[in-house]
Amino acid sequence: MTTGRPQVIVVDAANVIGSRPDGWWRDRPGAARRLLTKLAVLQQHLQDTTDIIVILEGAARAATSGPDAPDTGGLSVVLAPGSGDDTIAAVTAESAAQAHKPEVTVVTADRGLRQRVEPTGATTVGPRWLLEQLTS
Repeated sequence: MTTGRPQVIVVDAANVIGSRPDGWWRDRPGAARRLLTKLAVLQQHLQDTTDIIVILEGAARAATSGPDAPDTGGLSVVLAPGSGDDTIAAVTAESAAQAHKPEVTVVTADRGLRQRVEPTGATTVGPRWLLEQLTS
């Protein structure tokens, strides 16, 4: 994804976390903390022109508070007040409408959400793409 344009990666955290059956359902805030920690490391290694925005919903929102809250560094973390999909769609539309016209990529496998964000000009990739970035 190197086009020379600024980039925004919007992460559907619930979808990424839920894509691997590693017991995340027993501790949703803990699973979100682990993802945030990995994404913060990835953000440090990306170009300054790339921003990662992570959307947390439901019980996973607790990941950003308390003594176990990870240092999210340069990540933008948005706590969805209601529907995570609605928040992701709104954040994607706002990002795509920025004056500097960034390349916006939404990480989700949710077909309905993909159909909502693609009309904004965003591209979509599945969780596997992001998980590969986190392990390389």
